[in-house]
Amino acid sequence: MVTSRADVPYVVTEHGVAYLHGKTLRQRAEALISIAEPKFRDKLNEFAYEARYLRPKLIPVS
Repeated sequence: MVTSRADVPYVVTEHGVAYLHGKTLRQRAEALISIAEPKFRDKLNEFAYEARYLRPKLIPVS
């Protein structure tokens, strides 16, 4: 059985609920990382940046 990403509106973990319906890939990645096990979030962020799901945060120059 195959399920497309559009078929999964919610993902629930012990760390929260991510509502994914209608979100972009970047928004979905951010939402899923936010409910992941905290000890894995840094690695997930690294992977998401390398896979270009996320863009590096720009630090304003003063």
